[in-house]
Amino acid sequence: MNSADLGRRVGVPSTALFTDQYELTMVQAALKAGTADRRSVFEAFTRRLPEGRRYGVVAGIGRVLDAVENFHFDDEMLAFLRDQNVVDGPTLDYLADYRFSGDIWGYPEGEVYFPGSPILRVEGSFAECVLLETVILSILNHDSAIAAAASRMSAAAGGRGLIEMGARRTHELSAVASARAAYIGGFDTTSDLAAGFRYNIPTVGTSAHAFTLLHDSERDAFRAQVDSLGRDTTLLVDTYDVTAAVRTAVEVAGPELGAVRIDSGDLLLVAHRVRQQLDELGATGTKIVVTSDLDEYAIASLAAAPVDAYGVGTQLVTGSGHPTCSMVYKLVARAASADPADKLRPVAKKSMGAKSSKGGRKWAARRLDEDGVAEAEVIGTGPVPAELAGRQLLVELVRGGEVVAREPLDAARERHIAAREGLPMSAMQLSRGEPVLPTEYV
Repeated sequence: MNSADLGRRVGVPSTALFTDQYELTMVQAALKAGTADRRSVFEAFTRRLPEGRRYGVVAGIGRVLDAVENFHFDDEMLAFLRDQNVVDGPTLDYLADYRFSGDIWGYPEGEVYFPGSPILRVEGSFAECVLLETVILSILNHDSAIAAAASRMSAAAGGRGLIEMGARRTHELSAVASARAAYIGGFDTTSDLAAGFRYNIPTVGTSAHAFTLLHDSERDAFRAQVDSLGRDTTLLVDTYDVTAAVRTAVEVAGPELGAVRIDSGDLLLVAHRVRQQLDELGATGTKIVVTSDLDEYAIASLAAAPVDAYGVGTQLVTGSGHPTCSMVYKLVARAASADPADKLRPVAKKSMGAKSSKGGRKWAARRLDEDGVAEAEVIGTGPVPAELAGRQLLVELVRGGEVVAREPLDAARERHIAAREGLPMSAMQLSRGEPVLPTEYV
């Protein structure tokens, strides 16, 4: 597997300060108490899905592996921590030598998850595991939220093309992560060149209204674009008058025109009119792309329209109303020492209300019904029942501090398609409802 298959991991800076201060102060106190090296197990999970969502989508695992691999403190960072009196001298000495040396298991990227699913299990000393909490959660919460929105949009699109075009609606680095997550969730292309460069996602783009307005006439603009990009280009036809623009577009490019894009108006009505006009003009192979603040509901409403592809921006990169998955990272088991022979003891937060958690180092499996359709997410801490042994969900990601599970992004994308198809049909409903699978603890 060559590096191009895995994406360009170029210019990746240290991720050590992508954290909260209390991670470091906990390490300082644990070092002083002699408990920092206690063997520990942390798990990332969510107690509930965003309201109305039927399933979650795991995304960001590849970025987590990069973050763990690049989590180290350089001299400049240590000087900052010293100057700001964040931690004391012994803790700075510990951080100077920090490299994660433990093990990580998790749901593979693209898999679906449910409340309580142990999406990521991090094992090592308390100090080395707790330092990773914030960066792991920031990646998983963001990327999984975008992938879940993308998955719903993909299901609503019913096989029609999907273009991610939200870079101008979010932070520049979030835009790259969003494009990656959207690709996992079912989008086909992105407008963001940084995402294309880093992750080998196919990129697309032609022109905006400004290009049309630049020229003395719409015909001049179309001619300039076709002369430069060829007849297979996509012409934006709603700057002035759609009917006149479609006629001009076909006159300029001929019936070989690749596509027209509509970015405003009643998309359902306009798409039907444009399709009829294109066919009458002999451009029967010219496709129709629609944009304009789409979300999964708008896409579903256009199912009967003669639309070939959708471009989605704002609603996608903001998680379509749910920009986080509310994942948490909790200590679930620990030993009394660093000795591997020392027995792990389950621990758990026992808060009143919804913030309590279940202790113990967990496994997860998905039980299928007699037709091979998923019927429950089963989670346990003891032996795995024989009938579920072949259905376990966690895979090894890091062993002894070394990443062992890098894979092409297309593998995660294909995995998601298979995982979604294995869910009950009600998972594809856009109406609000409970998780499509119950979580069972054994």
